Amino acid sequence: MAEIKVQQSKIDAVKSLKEAFGEANDFIFADFRGINVEKVTELRRKLREGDAELKVVKNNYAKIAFRELDHPEVAEFLVGPTAVAMIKGEAGQAAKTLVEFEGDTPLKLKSGLIGGELYDLEKIVAFSKLPTKKELIQMLLFAIQGTTTKLVRTLQAVADKKAEEGDASVSAAAPAEEAAPAAPSEEAAPAADAEVSAE
Repeated sequence: MAEIKVQQSKIDAVKSLKEAFGEANDFIFADFRGINVEKVTELRRKLREGDAELKVVKNNYAKIAFRELDHPEVAEFLVGPTAVAMIKGEAGQAAKTLVEFEGDTPLKLKSGLIGGELYDLEKIVAFSKLPTKKELIQMLLFAIQGTTTKLVRTLQAVADKKAEEGDASVSAAAPAEEAAPAAPSEEAAPAADAEVSAE
């Protein structure tokens, strides 16, 4: 009976991990030895802000869960005390958080499973330095805003120049009109004819 209970507890533990892993898109594995509770709590809070969760796992159960979910083989990274960052949101943000945290604590990153591809430590660090989706959107909006502002200024400059040219042409036309001789009126013409007749 005791053996059946132990077996059932393993089955339940693997099932629980499968459910947790199944809700995540990406994973980063880390060795958390030497980190105190306060720092782990801080890391968990920061990861939650990026829609990720840190979970300490039993390696054997985690290996089975990953295999049953048809993920690439990660057994070589599930050695020693292991915490798994399960990422539902953007992997780049979680990677940045973990890499920064590693620099300030005894946390040691092992590897990652991102986009279905295995990442070693070097690749995780490089990945963490790329702009996140949010940062790319902000950069795009900034570029669009800058382009729009430049376009508005250019159009305004063209409008101002045309207005100045219009004023100049009006000013140049005024003296010409004043200098032009007045055309003889219709009333003056008969008088001139009368003078010729009298002679």
